Order: sequence, then structure tokens, then C-alpha cells
Amino acid sequence: MIRVGCVVGPNQRIVAAPGGEAYQYASTALTPSQLAMPIVTGLIGRHESRQQKVRSWCCGRWESAETMTMPYRKDIDKYRDIDEDELLGNLSEADLKQLENVLEDLDPDNALLPAGFRQKDQTLKIASGPFDRERLLEYLEKDALSQKDRDDYVPFTGERKGKAFVPKQNPMDFRTDDKISLDPELEEALTSATDTELCDLAAILGMHNLLPNNAIGSSNGYDSQGFPNLVKAEPIRPVFDEPPNPTNVEETLKRIQNNDPRLVEVNLNNIKNIPIPILKEFAKALESNRNVKSFSLAATRSNDPVAAVFADMLKVNRTLRSLNIESNFVTGVGILALVEALKENDTLQEIKIDNQRQQLGTGVEVEIARLLEENTSILKFGYHFTQQGPRARAGNAITKNNDLVRKRRVEGERD
Repeated sequence: MIRVGCVVGPNQRIVAAPGGEAYQYASTALTPSQLAMPIVTGLIGRHESRQQKVRSWCCGRWESAETMTMPYRKDIDKYRDIDEDELLGNLSEADLKQLENVLEDLDPDNALLPAGFRQKDQTLKIASGPFDRERLLEYLEKDALSQKDRDDYVPFTGERKGKAFVPKQNPMDFRTDDKISLDPELEEALTSATDTELCDLAAILGMHNLLPNNAIGSSNGYDSQGFPNLVKAEPIRPVFDEPPNPTNVEETLKRIQNNDPRLVEVNLNNIKNIPIPILKEFAKALESNRNVKSFSLAATRSNDPVAAVFADMLKVNRTLRSLNIESNFVTGVGILALVEALKENDTLQEIKIDNQRQQLGTGVEVEIARLLEENTSILKFGYHFTQQGPRARAGNAITKNNDLVRKRRVEGERD
């Protein structure tokens, strides 16, 4: 927006005060005709409709010129609806430069302008062509290669100064050990001695560095198969992989469905080819089973749907004592479903949910700790908490449950 000011004379200037008042420093008082000559002084907003006071300096003192307020308002009203764009469009190049200088005086830091427009355009040359960065880089590289290197002020003559270093060559000291001569009988005995006899002799003489590792610590001081060579490595003990789980999945499922009294523990660990529907059938079969007390399905690729079905099973089953669902693909949703099912189950004593593919997170751990505090039957909880707070709360809850069991046992023994 354009602010309209006044030129009052060659040596007079209107100065805008922060409160909206205008002051003029002059040797004579202002006249209405002098106030009627406006010019553009800066982009600081439209003229505010507040009472203006002009004070003049006359005879070395300030005098109020309130009598000039009304004529000044009448003269300034005609500049309220001025078209600033049209006014700026009619300015010549010299006028625009003069306006720039005026604006610099008003706002030297250009705080009201964006950062990209605060620097004046100092390029007066016309562009020779479109800017091409690749061509410019090629030209700079070519120009740098075309320039010759500066000649050395002190040319290299190849002159050697000083003495050349010659390392001292010490003759090698070849030490010849004196040949040890033994009695013919002793030399013959050592020559014909076996490895076992040499180990026995070394043990008697206290030369344990000549004994093999398997001979040290043995009952007789050496092994029957001992070899006195210290360079020889001991045979590596092979570590064989564990055999696959021999559990027959289909047969075990039928036995659970038939409520076989001999089937007390079910172990499906590391059987990775069990379909998800079959795992769900195991959970449904356990709802009516009254004999299985331990069920483990670690590393069977179980997921949240399987965990949800087992959670429903825990709400009904009153025989199961231990449930292991470690090393699977169960997320926090499935884990919370299992732990929340413990509210309706007071017979399960052990549950293992650790080592899942996805971390449960702080929120799930806090909820697990809260649910364990409300439970009174869980004695073992297999999960490694990552946060200290839930870990301490869960540990206190498990300790409390074990104390309750101990008190009940002591009271039963007293009775």
C-alpha cells in the first residue's frame, strides 16, 4: 500500500511518529497550500483516520497547529482511493530508482520484503544466451586444461646433497650346538622307546609342555592314544542337529478329540508345515478335553487368528496347566487376546509368549502388566519385557501369586 506524505518546502520535512502524529521541523509555520503537495514516501499502509497534529518550530519553541487539522484532512481525503498500481505503472525508470532510494531510507534492512527480493538487481548486462549448466562445466574444465602449469622458480637439478645412508650389515651368527653324547645303553633305550613311554618319562621329569592336552589330567598321566606332538590338533567333536519332531499331527489331533486319558502332554514344536486350520482344530478340541495338561506349539508359524482361537479355548478349558506359543508370528493383538482370556481362567499356571517375530511395544507391555496384576493363578510367565516399568510390575504380580500358593500349601499342611 502507498502512504501519502507532504512536501512543505526545500528545508522542511514531515516526520511520522509511532503514535500517528506528524511533526515538521521548520523555521516558519506551515500553510495549507504547503500541506496540499503530496508525494509517495513508502509502502507502509493506508493513511489512518486519526487526528493529525503538526507542530512547527517557531522562534525556538514548539507551537501546536491544531487549526490546520481540518484543511489537512480535506486535502488528504482525495488520496484515499488512489490506484497505487496505476501510479507505479506510470513512473519512469528514473522515478522507480528514486523510489527505491526512498524505500531504502525508510526500511534499510528490508524487513518487509521476502529474502529473495532484498538485494537490488545489479546486473545491467543483457544475457548472451540461455543458461546451460553442463556446457558451462565443460567449458570450465576445458579452459582449465588448456592453461599451462606455472614454471617452477627453482628448477630441479637432480643434485644429491649429504651422505647416502648405508645400513650396517652384521654377519649372521651361526650357533652350532654341541652334540650331546649319551651312554650307549641310554641312547639305545630312548631310540627304541614308544610314544607312550616317552609321555610317561616326560610326566616323571615334570616336563608337562611335552605332554598332549588329552594326557594332562588323566588318571595315569597319559592316554593310550596320546601323541607327543604339540602341533597336532585335537579331533573335533561333531555336533549333530536335533532330530525332527516325531509327533504325528493327525493322530495327536484325533486322540485329543477322543479325550484319550493317556495323552497328557502335547508337543508340536518346530513342526512348520502344520496348516492354520489344523492348529485351530487343536484349539477347538482342547475346549472339551479333560486330560491334556501341557500344550506346546513353539515355532509352528502360528499367527493372530490361531492366538484368538486359543484365547477362546482358555475361557472354557479348566484342565490345561501350561501353554507355550513362543517363536511365532503373533502380534500384540493376539498376545493381548491370550492374556485377557486369563480373566476367565483360574487354572492355567504357566504361559510362554516370548520371541515373537514382531516386537509388542510399550503399550502392549503395560497392558500385559496390568492384566497380570489382576490375575491370581499364573505362576510362570515367559516373556522378556523391554521396558523396566512393566517388567517390575509383572515380576511383582508373579511373586504375589507364588506367595499365595505357598500360603495355601502351608495352611493345608497345618490342617
